[in-house]
Amino acid sequence: MGIIEFKDLKKSFWSREGGKKKEVEAVNGISLSIDEGEVFGFLGPNGAGKTTTQRMLATLLPIDSGVATIAGFDVKKRPNEVREIIGYVGQMGGTDNFATGKENLILQGRLYKMDRDDIEKSAERLIELFDLKDIVDRLAKTYSGGQKRRLEVALGLIHDPRILFLDEPTAGLDPQNRANLWNHIKELKQRGMTVLLTTHYLDEADKLCDRIAIIDNGGIVAVGTPKELKDKIAGETIKIEVETDLDTGTVAELFRDEPYVRETRTDGKFVHLIVDEGATALPKIFEILKNENITAKSISMAKPTLDDVFLKMTGRSLRD
Repeated sequence: MGIIEFKDLKKSFWSREGGKKKEVEAVNGISLSIDEGEVFGFLGPNGAGKTTTQRMLATLLPIDSGVATIAGFDVKKRPNEVREIIGYVGQMGGTDNFATGKENLILQGRLYKMDRDDIEKSAERLIELFDLKDIVDRLAKTYSGGQKRRLEVALGLIHDPRILFLDEPTAGLDPQNRANLWNHIKELKQRGMTVLLTTHYLDEADKLCDRIAIIDNGGIVAVGTPKELKDKIAGETIKIEVETDLDTGTVAELFRDEPYVRETRTDGKFVHLIVDEGATALPKIFEILKNENITAKSISMAKPTLDDVFLKMTGRSLRD
């Protein structure tokens, strides 16, 4: 049994369109088991249902229907026990900008009803772990984006939870700060912590996650390790960017019956060809384009990516 289990989880919201109320199904009956010690990722575009699912599991949103357990505790029936063993770091953080980093950590510990000595020990450990020593006595409002995000993750860990929820942990960070936070998340895994994160960054899911659930329109469309998901698309991907006045469907049709092409897909102004061997296929592709008087703006070749998987599973690119 996984440390996080949920079955047929559903959540709907009411919205207003054209003056009429309409029920929108944000999460439509998903089921999953997450093992202890895993870094598990929900990968999908904004509005896919990632954050809604995470917030239900963290007791921050009521569950409409379905069953969810965290370390054996029923989320609906025993939310207090769940809250004691999880840490949650939302997209908007949760720091008090007019308190110092140290004061934020102490306040968070007191909210969890920790003893003062335990708070001090935990705070010192986290200050060291997240490289906060040089800034911990400054007001949080003076922190850079990366510094504040490290403090926010530390706040989620002050009570030493078994499970950490991270919602878009590196959104808005520059590449250096993203890489820095990635290293901290990897270190948490090495310490045996279970981490459930949401992201729409392909490289983040690829680098950090032991397993990934691709979520789209409130449903899970695929689950597996990054390698397993990419292995669903054998061979190599050739991406052809066509001129804006050309129909990509017409261009894709030129290659549909070629024996070296396994699959063709279109995505905006791009034609994607899945081939057995890119080096062998490329000259033949160039020849067909030349014979048809088609000039490609660009042609690239690569091993399948998570974006290719998302495109195959949903019919559109995650980047959209």
